[in-house]
Amino acid sequence: MGEVYRATDTVLERKVAVKLLSERYASEPDVRARFRREALAAARLSGAPHVITVFDVGEHRKRPFIVMEYLEGGSVHDRLRGDAEIVPGEALEWLAQAGQALDRAHAEGVVHRDVKPANLLLDGSGEICVSDFGIASTTGVDTLTLPGTVLGTAGYLSPEQARGESATAASDRYGLAVVAFELLTGRRPYEADTAATEAFAHVNAPVPSAERLHPELPPGVDSVFSRALAKEPELRPSSCAELVSDLRSAFRGDGVPATLPLTAAPTRVLPGTARPSRRPRTSLLLGALGLVLAGLALALLIGAVRDTDGNARAGDTSAPRATTTTTTTTVQTNVTLDAAELNDAGFALMQAGNFTAARPLLEQAVRALRRSGSLTEAYASYNLAYTRFALGVCGGVLRLLDRSEAVQGPRAEIDQLYAAAYDRCVRGVTSGGDGDGDDD
Repeated sequence: MGEVYRATDTVLERKVAVKLLSERYASEPDVRARFRREALAAARLSGAPHVITVFDVGEHRKRPFIVMEYLEGGSVHDRLRGDAEIVPGEALEWLAQAGQALDRAHAEGVVHRDVKPANLLLDGSGEICVSDFGIASTTGVDTLTLPGTVLGTAGYLSPEQARGESATAASDRYGLAVVAFELLTGRRPYEADTAATEAFAHVNAPVPSAERLHPELPPGVDSVFSRALAKEPELRPSSCAELVSDLRSAFRGDGVPATLPLTAAPTRVLPGTARPSRRPRTSLLLGALGLVLAGLALALLIGAVRDTDGNARAGDTSAPRATTTTTTTTVQTNVTLDAAELNDAGFALMQAGNFTAARPLLEQAVRALRRSGSLTEAYASYNLAYTRFALGVCGGVLRLLDRSEAVQGPRAEIDQLYAAAYDRCVRGVTSGGDGDGDDD
C-alpha cells in the first residue's frame, strides 16, 4: 500500500523514514482514509516505549505521507532469515518489548491487526520498535473493513481474522504468539506452501508441538503455546506481558501456568517415557484438517502419573481435586442428551475435576458412538480413557486410546497417556481397576 524511503530532515539534520502512499492508491478515498488512520494511530502512540515515533504527516503531490524515525537495525524478519542464531534470551527480550508496545496500544484503544516479524524493527542497540499500524483499527475512528474482509498476513492471522471477523487485542496477542513460536523454533506453527492453506490451518488445525520441532526447548513451552494460540480469543492470555511471563516461567522451569485452558491441545510428552510399539504408525500432514481434541489439556492439569519406582511427578493424579456439587451432577445426568452432548457434558465435569460424575456420561457417549468413525468418537474415547485413568481404573484404557488414534490418527497426547497407562497397568505400577473394558 505504501513505499518507504530513507531521507534526511534538513532542519534537524537527522535520518528519517518517509512512508508515501503508492500512487495507484492515492486516488482511492477508502485507501487514503486508511493511510490517514495509520498516521493517527501511530501519532496517538508516538513516544510510548517500543513504538516507532512519528514526526510529521502531510501530502506531496496529492499523495499522503508519514515521516517517522529511521531505525538502522533492520527487522526481526531480517534476523530470522539471516545466518546468526537467535538465542532464547534475546527472543524473549524482543517479545517483551513488542508486547509492551502492543499492551500500550490496546490500553489506548488501538489494535494493530498485523503483528509479524517484518513490523518489529530494531534500533541501533538492538531494541524493538513496533511499526506499521497501516491496518490498525482505532477506537473512535470508523472502520473501513467490510464484513468478511481479511486484513493481515496469512502466516500470523488469528483464527477470527482468518474467518473475516473483527480483530481485537486478543488477535494481536495471537499474532505475537506466532512470532514467539517462530523465534523459538525457526518456523511458523502452521507454515504451508500457500497463504490459503496456512490461514485455514489457523482456524482448524491443532497447535503443533514446539518442543518436538525444537527438542532443546524446555518442557512447558507447549503448554504456553496451547493457550496463546487457542482458537477462542477469550482463552488466550489477558495481555502480551502475561504471554511473555508464561514463556519465561517455562524456561525457568516454574511449571505450567495454572490458567491453561482446558480446550487447548498441549503436546508435551512425559519425560523418560516411550510408547511401546504396537503397529505401524502413519504420519500426519501439516495441513490436515482436525479439530482440537476435547479434554487434552487435562493431561497437563492432572499431569504425569507416578513412575515405575513410585516417585510422584508434577501434578500427580492422587492430588485432591475440586468436585462439582450433587445438584450439578443431577442436572447433568437427568437430561436426555445425544452422544455429542454426553461427551460435552462429561468433559465439563472433567474440567471441574469431577471424574466420578464424568465417567458414566462418557461411557454412554462411547457406546452410542461405537464404530461410527467420527471425530466425536475419537474425542469421547480419549476423554473416557483419561477419566478412567484419573480414577485409577486400568480396564479398557489402552483399547480406548487405540480407538481414538485409529479414528483421528497419531497424536502426542495419546502417546503420552498411553505411555503412562502402560507403565501403570501393564508393567505393574497399578493403582486399582475394575477391569471393565467392554464399552470401547
